[in-house]
Amino acid sequence: MLKLPGLIDPHVHVREPGQTHKEDWDSVTQAALAGGVTMLLAMPNTKPPIFDAETLDLALDAARVKARCDYAQYLGAGPENAAEVARLAPSAAALKMYLDSTFGQLRLDDMTLWLEHFRQWPGTTPIVTHSESRSMAAALWMAQMFDKPLHIAHISLREEILLIKAAKEHGIKVTCEVCPHHLFLDLAGAQNCCAPTPGRIEVRPRLATQADVDALWENMAVIDCFATDHAPHTLAEKDGENPPPGFPGLETLLPLLLTAVDDGHLSIDDIIQKSVINPRRIFNLPEQPETWVEVDEKAEYELKANEMHSRCGWTPFEGWRVKGKVRKVVLRGRTAFEDGQILVEPGFGRNIREI
Repeated sequence: MLKLPGLIDPHVHVREPGQTHKEDWDSVTQAALAGGVTMLLAMPNTKPPIFDAETLDLALDAARVKARCDYAQYLGAGPENAAEVARLAPSAAALKMYLDSTFGQLRLDDMTLWLEHFRQWPGTTPIVTHSESRSMAAALWMAQMFDKPLHIAHISLREEILLIKAAKEHGIKVTCEVCPHHLFLDLAGAQNCCAPTPGRIEVRPRLATQADVDALWENMAVIDCFATDHAPHTLAEKDGENPPPGFPGLETLLPLLLTAVDDGHLSIDDIIQKSVINPRRIFNLPEQPETWVEVDEKAEYELKANEMHSRCGWTPFEGWRVKGKVRKVVLRGRTAFEDGQILVEPGFGRNIREI
């Protein structure tokens, strides 16, 4: 058995409060453990969004009762809450700013609205942006102007990774993450293998070209973290007339990465660096004592949604052949998962900002 540290996923959509038919704190943390993830950071674009003291308590109260792995909750940047989220920063995973592709109370239509968040966020954890292409360049400029750490979520394009590389070379405090679906799927290939309906490949950022995928692999040294952007929706929603964007990913992350190791594209050290060491450093996360994952490196099998724990019930990687299966997860000295079974109770997970 290969023994790994428990993985950290810094980008997970839990869907609670507001959309628990897709996922909740119980189901998402079961999926995390089954995938070898022992700590997750939850995104704030729920219904209602997590953007003040009241909604932060709402999310954390649910997590306290239901979560089976460790966690922290993001705060969302809105047009009028810069002072409040800055005050709540010690209780949050980090601040999330949606600069592309969002609606409602977290929408920031005007760059002057960004200014107050960059000015007031304390900077002990990064400002995390959903920013693509030109909006990413604007976020880099603003981070440099205010000397604040910036973390770019789910990069997908050649121009993005090359711009981040140049920014790092010039000393800008920027880190970034990439999702498995942007590493293993390009738009043309996904249309052929993953799309019985067009909605199955709807995701934001969108799947890109093979040239973009190649650029991500060629610049793997620039990428700081692997993150799933686990964004579960039901099949009925994905196959409907207005399919919401997003893929589940917690239970396919490690098998896909281990298969890339077997193919010679990654090393085990890459996985540990980008799924444990770097997320812990970037987000100022505590170590998890007596926590590890045991993987059968030689196990070859097909990914099947009906064997997974996520409530959404599907995966864009259905039928993919992978190598490397999670057999056991130990979290803080307790066997939390073994041979397909979740063995810790709801509420076993800890809010790492309260430790």
